[in-house]
Amino acid sequence: MKKTFATLVAIIVAVAGLHAFRAMQRATITGKVVPADGADKVYAINGTDSIKIKPTNGTFTFTIKPGSWTVLIDAREPLKDVVLDVAVREGNSANLGEIKLQQ
Repeated sequence: MKKTFATLVAIIVAVAGLHAFRAMQRATITGKVVPADGADKVYAINGTDSIKIKPTNGTFTFTIKPGSWTVLIDAREPLKDVVLDVAVREGNSANLGEIKLQQ
Protein backbone atom coordinates (compact mmCIF):
# COMPACT_ATOMS: atom_id res chain seq x y z
CA MET A 1 0.00 0.00 0.00
CA LYS A 2 2.82 2.44 0.88
CA LYS A 3 4.58 1.65 -2.38
CA THR A 4 1.42 2.35 -4.41
CA PHE A 5 0.86 5.64 -2.59
CA ALA A 6 4.49 6.71 -3.13
CA THR A 7 4.21 5.87 -6.84
CA LEU A 8 1.00 7.88 -7.14
CA VAL A 9 2.57 10.90 -5.42
CA ALA A 10 5.63 10.68 -7.72
CA ILE A 11 3.40 10.64 -10.80
CA ILE A 12 1.40 13.65 -9.60
CA VAL A 13 4.58 15.62 -8.87
CA ALA A 14 6.03 14.73 -12.29
CA VAL A 15 2.86 15.80 -14.15
CA ALA A 16 2.65 19.07 -12.19
CA GLY A 17 6.30 19.78 -12.94
CA LEU A 18 5.82 19.17 -16.67
CA HIS A 19 2.84 21.54 -16.79
CA ALA A 20 4.77 24.24 -14.92
CA PHE A 21 7.72 23.84 -17.31
CA ARG A 22 5.42 24.03 -20.33
CA ALA A 23 3.76 27.20 -19.00
CA MET A 24 7.16 28.88 -18.59
CA GLN A 25 7.95 28.29 -22.24
CA ARG A 26 5.11 30.47 -23.51
CA ALA A 27 5.24 33.96 -24.98
CA THR A 28 2.78 36.27 -26.76
CA ILE A 29 2.54 38.41 -29.88
CA THR A 30 -0.06 41.19 -29.87
CA GLY A 31 -1.05 43.94 -32.24
CA LYS A 32 -3.85 46.04 -33.67
CA VAL A 33 -4.80 46.27 -37.34
CA VAL A 34 -5.87 49.73 -38.59
CA PRO A 35 -8.51 50.04 -39.94
CA ALA A 36 -10.09 47.59 -37.49
CA ASP A 37 -12.11 45.85 -40.22
CA GLY A 38 -9.16 45.74 -42.63
CA ALA A 39 -8.20 42.09 -42.07
CA ASP A 40 -10.16 38.85 -41.89
CA LYS A 41 -7.33 36.69 -40.55
CA VAL A 42 -3.91 37.01 -38.96
CA TYR A 43 -1.39 34.17 -39.09
CA ALA A 44 1.69 33.45 -36.96
CA ILE A 45 4.13 31.04 -38.63
CA ASN A 46 7.26 29.38 -37.23
CA GLY A 47 8.66 26.57 -39.40
CA THR A 48 5.89 23.99 -39.61
CA ASP A 49 3.93 25.56 -36.72
CA SER A 50 1.17 27.98 -37.66
CA ILE A 51 -1.71 29.66 -35.87
CA LYS A 52 -4.64 31.50 -37.46
CA ILE A 53 -6.96 33.88 -35.65
CA LYS A 54 -9.65 36.37 -36.55
CA PRO A 55 -8.93 39.81 -35.10
CA THR A 56 -11.54 41.31 -32.78
CA ASN A 57 -12.01 45.03 -33.41
CA GLY A 58 -8.64 44.86 -35.18
CA THR A 59 -6.86 43.44 -32.12
CA PHE A 60 -5.08 40.08 -32.07
CA THR A 61 -3.04 38.07 -29.54
CA PHE A 62 -1.13 34.86 -30.15
CA THR A 63 0.12 32.65 -27.32
CA ILE A 64 3.17 31.01 -28.82
CA LYS A 65 6.36 29.19 -27.99
CA PRO A 66 9.47 31.41 -27.97
CA GLY A 67 11.35 31.84 -31.24
CA SER A 68 11.33 33.64 -34.57
CA TRP A 69 7.86 34.04 -36.02
CA THR A 70 6.43 35.52 -39.19
CA VAL A 71 3.15 37.38 -38.70
CA LEU A 72 1.00 37.63 -41.84
CA ILE A 73 -1.97 39.98 -41.87
CA ASP A 74 -4.40 38.85 -44.57
CA ALA A 75 -5.89 42.21 -45.59
CA ARG A 76 -9.23 42.72 -47.31
CA GLU A 77 -9.21 44.21 -50.82
CA PRO A 78 -8.18 46.89 -51.77
CA LEU A 79 -5.76 46.90 -48.80
CA LYS A 80 -2.40 45.12 -49.04
CA ASP A 81 -1.24 42.19 -46.88
CA VAL A 82 1.48 42.87 -44.32
CA VAL A 83 4.29 40.47 -43.35
CA LEU A 84 6.34 41.07 -40.19
CA ASP A 85 9.22 39.09 -38.69
CA VAL A 86 9.11 38.90 -34.91
CA ALA A 87 11.54 37.32 -32.41
CA VAL A 88 10.06 36.50 -29.00
CA ARG A 89 11.96 35.24 -25.95
CA GLU A 90 10.58 32.87 -23.34
CA GLY A 91 8.08 34.52 -20.99
CA ASN A 92 8.11 37.79 -22.98
CA SER A 93 5.63 39.41 -25.28
CA ALA A 94 6.09 41.28 -28.51
CA ASN A 95 3.67 44.17 -28.99
CA LEU A 96 3.55 45.11 -32.65
CA GLY A 97 1.47 48.20 -31.90
CA GLU A 98 -0.79 49.62 -34.60
CA ILE A 99 -0.26 48.09 -38.01
CA LYS A 100 -1.65 50.47 -40.62
CA LEU A 101 -2.82 48.72 -43.76
CA GLN A 102 -2.07 50.52 -47.02
CA GLN A 103 -3.91 50.47 -50.34
